[in-house]
Amino acid sequence: MTSERYNAREAEPKWQRIWEERELFRTRNDDPRPKYYVLEMFPYPSGRIHMGHVRNYAMGDVVARYKRARGFNVLHPMGWDAFGMPAENAAMANKVHPATWTYANIATMRGQLKSMGLSLDWHREIATCDPAYYKHQQRMFLDFLQAGLVDRKTAKVNWDPVDHTVLANEQVIDGRGWRSGALVEQRELTQWFFKITAFAQELNDALDTLDRWPEKVRLMQRNWIGRSEGLMVRFALDPNTAPNGESEVEIYTTRPDTLFGAKFLALAPDHPLARAAAERNPELGAFIEECKRTGTAQELIDKAEKKGFDTGIRARHPFDPSWELPVYVANFILMEYGTGAIFGCPAHDQRDLDFVNKYGLGNTPVVCPPDVSPESFVVTDVAYDGDGRMINSRFLDGMTILEAKEEVARRLESESMANRPVATRKVNFRLRDWGISRQRYWGCPIPVIHCEACGVVPVPHKDLPVKLPEDVSFDVPGNPLDRHPTWKHVDCPQCGREARRETDTMDTFVDSSWYYSRFTDPWLENEPTDRAVADSWLPVDQYIGGIEHAILHLLYSRFFTRAMKATGHVGLDEPFEGLFTQGMVVHETYKGPDGSWVSPAEIKIEADGAARKATLLSTGEPVEIGGIEKMSKSKRNTVDPDDIIGTFGADTARWFMLSDSPPERDVIWTEEGVQGASRFVQRLWRLTAEIARVAAPIGAARPANFSTEALAIRKAAHRALIRTEEDVERLRFNRCVAHAYELANALSAAIGAISSEERPDDLAFAFREAGEFLIQIIAPMMPHLAEECWQALGHQRLVADQPWPAADRALVVEDEITLPVQINGKKRADITVARTASAPEVEAAVLQLEAVQRALEGRAVRKVVVVPQRIVNVVV
Repeated sequence: MTSERYNAREAEPKWQRIWEERELFRTRNDDPRPKYYVLEMFPYPSGRIHMGHVRNYAMGDVVARYKRARGFNVLHPMGWDAFGMPAENAAMANKVHPATWTYANIATMRGQLKSMGLSLDWHREIATCDPAYYKHQQRMFLDFLQAGLVDRKTAKVNWDPVDHTVLANEQVIDGRGWRSGALVEQRELTQWFFKITAFAQELNDALDTLDRWPEKVRLMQRNWIGRSEGLMVRFALDPNTAPNGESEVEIYTTRPDTLFGAKFLALAPDHPLARAAAERNPELGAFIEECKRTGTAQELIDKAEKKGFDTGIRARHPFDPSWELPVYVANFILMEYGTGAIFGCPAHDQRDLDFVNKYGLGNTPVVCPPDVSPESFVVTDVAYDGDGRMINSRFLDGMTILEAKEEVARRLESESMANRPVATRKVNFRLRDWGISRQRYWGCPIPVIHCEACGVVPVPHKDLPVKLPEDVSFDVPGNPLDRHPTWKHVDCPQCGREARRETDTMDTFVDSSWYYSRFTDPWLENEPTDRAVADSWLPVDQYIGGIEHAILHLLYSRFFTRAMKATGHVGLDEPFEGLFTQGMVVHETYKGPDGSWVSPAEIKIEADGAARKATLLSTGEPVEIGGIEKMSKSKRNTVDPDDIIGTFGADTARWFMLSDSPPERDVIWTEEGVQGASRFVQRLWRLTAEIARVAAPIGAARPANFSTEALAIRKAAHRALIRTEEDVERLRFNRCVAHAYELANALSAAIGAISSEERPDDLAFAFREAGEFLIQIIAPMMPHLAEECWQALGHQRLVADQPWPAADRALVVEDEITLPVQINGKKRADITVARTASAPEVEAAVLQLEAVQRALEGRAVRKVVVVPQRIVNVVV
């Protein structure tokens, strides 16, 4: 070993260069080994990577390196989710073209990721803004269009008045655009939609097969899809109150059992009956316009104050024509859900209760909780939505909710109104079709042409890609494609007349909904995928990314895979077999004397615990130490990965990210933690030197027998290896780190216990074996240090190219086991016996235990049941 101190600045670039020169991580599609596809959600090229990227990609790299060592042909690619509004905003702010800004950021971030030592196949790198990529996305749009999976229709949308574009409901956070932060508005626009609803039932049912997904993610998707079984019920209208003599209004309900608790009907502001009533009532029209100033996202509407307008229309209860219900227009009803009309049962729905309490409509409980008297049960401010028996419901009284639902359905199905049943059973979904039209430049152009004579005409395949024009201006808000002097003007491919291109571009979530498929053969020129190659690699075995993508990206990707299957591009339904959602990276926040946020690099922290204090490095002024929050630019509590890698090395950053907490939880970034990781790096380097001094030569023969000391070393090594294998497979990286610490401690103690003269063959063999195990255990997590240590032990080949060592599981089987002892099912003692002890031997030993004798109190033992290697039960 040449140095007492490990120099990461020299070692890490050296090994990265060697790996690249030898193309060690280049994946070949014709490799005969079993495949393993590990993928982290690819980044948006915003300019620089952050510590969340370090954590995300370090996790994926551990899996990739481990699986490669286990003999798999590993696909571990990287690309860039490169379209989107931030590039246009940068173009406006910096007077630079979005492409220039994007590709400059990609170059910077690529260099940063390479400095982490990630075992990525950079030969497969893609950027979604590259025409060579979005050409195939346009091809699939046309294939989906031909297959009936694309629709064009007028719909109410969320409009971002700052970004001047449509937002999906999921992109509206607390009523504001997820990028601009502006309050969204409702507009009616003609949009392109992917028919994700065509797969609603399938997407819902298939969640049961995704047993390697987090349960919380499956639940979030299930709730978003929102499958429900209910009734379509027709309410007759009093023709004297209907604006144009309308005879009925239809509602969808999942709670027909509560019909006798109905107090009102409510219409969506854009329901045809509401619009008809508004034509005769200017005040109602003004109310409807006010409702349109709220976005279309259900979450936003649910949180908004419940408002309504009594239209004067009256509906008749389906079980009692003399019972009239007022019909309101309400701001919390959406036309896109159900029929755009509901009946309100306030006693058992909090939204409806808030509404009636505001307008004084009252409530009638119709479900009584168990063990509560129906005579005394009342609802005031909190609706009751639990189980119980029916009350105040005429012929339903005393029934369970399920019995009442069935009875209502049976009766209303058998009754008719205008020669049709009053009610029909229906399965409904909350899921809406995916609106993909965006009014912006920096996105994938939608490949259709609008011709006055021919209508909507697909761009011929031979004319793909439809490229974005480069000469655009961002001087004014809005879509530059709309005002481009030449780009949108084109001849119709069918009739040759003057026509115009579609100027909307695709939602960027389209770009990321199929990139995992393109990675399987990114060089293909004429097709989005090679079907055979894609099917051989997919599904992704392990996908890693943030929980924030649980609905948007993951659901869209599941739809896209099914659509690609329907159009012949892949042969499977689910894109990701295993999913892992990692926690965030969080950090303390700091405020300076003037109340502004201060970055960690600008302060000095002294002391510990309650005495801990912070001051500004520049002035020595006191700094307020705030709470621990997600790293963000706005609160300046970020740490630059380049600074950490430059100071401590990439391995230290990786090690800390993997060691601090379970990977699904947030990791608190602390200077002390990073320094602790750095100290362990140096300790491993010194320990390797000690091992090299006492270890047997490479390839030394295995001794026939081992001393107690040598056997203890071997047991510690094989135990650490086995536990690391188990925990990498379960993505419990913090436990893998712990196993490395334990083995390092065991080796340090063993080396310290031998004299400088001692070097028996069995002990030397044990040190060689254990030292190599330790290096191979840390290699997926700290690959540069592992290469340096591997070389220090005398190896010529790279540890990254070594197979995973074979553990001897017989070594870690303990000779003795401890069994719990129960008397009549209650634990009274433990007993330690030989693992090979027979049942009679165990029984005899148990009955001799003092604790057992004391618990028996002289009673006779009827029998002793010994469950081998698990438990002993004494029956008296």
